[in-house]
Amino acid sequence: MNSTNPNPNENASSPGLSRRTALSLIGGATAAVSLVGIGGKAVFEKVGLSLSETTGQPLVPPPCVVKPQQTEGPYFVDEQLKRFDIRADPSDGSVKEGVPLHLNFQVSQLQGDTCTPLPNAIVDIWHCDARGVYSGVQDRSFDTRGKSFLRGYQLTDANGMAQFLTIFPGWYQGRATHIHFKIRTDASEEAYEFTSQIYFDDTLNEQIHNQPPYAAQGRSTLKNDRDSIFRRGGEELLLALTQEEDGYAGTFEIGLQLS
Repeated sequence: MNSTNPNPNENASSPGLSRRTALSLIGGATAAVSLVGIGGKAVFEKVGLSLSETTGQPLVPPPCVVKPQQTEGPYFVDEQLKRFDIRADPSDGSVKEGVPLHLNFQVSQLQGDTCTPLPNAIVDIWHCDARGVYSGVQDRSFDTRGKSFLRGYQLTDANGMAQFLTIFPGWYQGRATHIHFKIRTDASEEAYEFTSQIYFDDTLNEQIHNQPPYAAQGRSTLKNDRDSIFRRGGEELLLALTQEEDGYAGTFEIGLQLS
């Protein structure tokens, strides 16, 4: 396929701020600054180890991790496809080829310094196939309107977990390898919404993309740190994967402040 960037607007300025963490050791107390999503916005809030004003003892940071928001990009389509396995295209039953990826989201809500699982949250994911093509859209190099491969959503369970089976994403010109995700408390316009992207280790990207069917797309020379969107907090959005017999698996932990 043509490797022309199918997403010319995705490297545009992102409305989200990057997460920055500053750690300093002063008299046994550590202070951290984390990015917290509030009502779809991004603000900075101290949530780390600082001294309690009442006891003088270090405060323990919450176990969940707040991530930076990043641009949605032009290819989000609210298909409302509730499914675990997003590899198939419902229009014809065809299944996208690629290295299997078991992708889990552990979603928590942050209240003060306490994290609790967030049930019944809508977690949408969407990404390109091994050739760098998205479903459901028209672009300069492809037209996949009417297709819904590699898209879907799940509701988090009582433990805040949402699980998907997909393939490791391919690449296209101008972007590092990534998966888009959106978390909403419900489908209304007033719902809390958090949108960002997941990235992977450069070495793993190259290793997988040298295999078929990815190799037909050629070799990407764009590393994570050369991607202008990744540079806005992407280090906090890297997902470590473990290798399984049939592919890879990883759990992405994220904490959200809903109020």
